[in-house]
Amino acid sequence: MLANYGFKDGSGDWFLAIDTEKCDGCGDCVPVCPASALEVGEDEYDPFRDEPVAKVKAEHRKKIRYSCAPCQPGYGEKLPPCIAACKPGAISHSDGWKVAYSR
Repeated sequence: MLANYGFKDGSGDWFLAIDTEKCDGCGDCVPVCPASALEVGEDEYDPFRDEPVAKVKAEHRKKIRYSCAPCQPGYGEKLPPCIAACKPGAISHSDGWKVAYSR
């Protein structure tokens, strides 16, 4: 299941998505996030899952565009640190950033 955290507005889609089927709950993404926007905990979308998963902290969900902005393409990194740290490839960002920074 894809857990999408963020929002859509007139300027684009601003989501950080975590594939809960791929996420193994290792937490490697948590310490590398400069905004401290990630945590590992109970899967809110699958109440039958026993293993923890990575997720966006509640206080960052409506401002993910701003929390994640320093790590997006155009700011120096080839990949955002959370994506680079995620060995199972469970984390992705929406296309809003690609469009905004390709101008």
